[in-house]
Amino acid sequence: MKTILLILFYLTTLFGAKIEFEVLGSGGPELDGRASTSYLLWVDDKARLIVDMGSGSMLHFEESGAKLESLEAVVLTHMHIDHSVDLASFVKAGYFSSRHASLDILGPDGNSYFPSIAEYLQRLFGSDGAYAYMQDVLEDDSDSFQIIPVEIDKKTNRKYKDFTLTMIPVHHGNVPVIAVRIDVNGKSILISGDTNNKNHSLEKLAYGVDLFVAHYAIPEFAKGYATQLHMKPTEIANIAQKSHVKNLLLTHRMKRTINREKETLEEIKNIYKGDIVFAEDRMKVKL
Repeated sequence: MKTILLILFYLTTLFGAKIEFEVLGSGGPELDGRASTSYLLWVDDKARLIVDMGSGSMLHFEESGAKLESLEAVVLTHMHIDHSVDLASFVKAGYFSSRHASLDILGPDGNSYFPSIAEYLQRLFGSDGAYAYMQDVLEDDSDSFQIIPVEIDKKTNRKYKDFTLTMIPVHHGNVPVIAVRIDVNGKSILISGDTNNKNHSLEKLAYGVDLFVAHYAIPEFAKGYATQLHMKPTEIANIAQKSHVKNLLLTHRMKRTINREKETLEEIKNIYKGDIVFAEDRMKVKL
C-alpha cells in the first residue's frame, strides 16, 4: 500500500494537476456580441473558481460543462454591473443543484458610492433586498447552500483546497476594486481587475506569473476620464515586462479597442517580449 501511495505521490509531483483558465466573458458593459467579464479556473477538469460574473457568464458557465457543486470560491473584483450582475442567477440556479456546502463570495469593501461585498449580498438577498424571497441563502440553514461574504480591504491571502488567492486593492477611479492572483499547483495567474494602476499595485503581484490577464478597455490614444479607470496598452506592457510575466491575455475588450489589435500588438511588443493573446468568449488557456 505504501508503495502505491509513493508512486501516486511521485506521479502527481512529476506531472502535476491539469490547470486550465477559461474566459467565460471577454467583453465589457456594451452590447457588442460578447459576454461581460468572467473567468473560470479548472483543476483536473473540475471548475474550482469563478472570478467576476458579468452578463452572459451564467450561460457560458453552463455551456462549459462546469458544475456549481465543484466550486470552492467566487471572487467579484468590484460591483460594476458588467462584473457582478449574473451572481443572483448563479445563486438561484444553486437551489436546483445538489450543492449543500457553503460558498465564499469574496469582494472589495465599500465606500459612499459602492456597497461592500457584504452589503451587496444583503441588498440582493437580505430581508429588505431585491430578492428577499431567497434570504435564507445568507443563513447556515439554507434550503440550498449558504453564501458567505468575505471583504477584502488590504492585501490578503486566502487558501482553498486546490488554490491560493492573493488579493490587493487597485485604483479604478472612485470604485473599490481588487486584483486577484491565483497560485495553483506551481502555476500562477494574475487578473488585473479594472484599474489604471495609478498606485502601481500590480507590479509585485504580477512577478513571474505564467498568465497575466490584463483588462484592455482603452486604446493608447485615450484621454479624459477613461484614463482614470483603465490601463493603456503601454502600461500593461510595462507591468508585464518589469514583472517577467510569461504570457499576456488581453481581455475586457470594448468597442473603442476592437479592430485596433494590430496597432496594440505593436505598442506592446515594443516593450514586452512575451506571448500576447486577445481573449475571446469560451477561450481556454492551458497552463
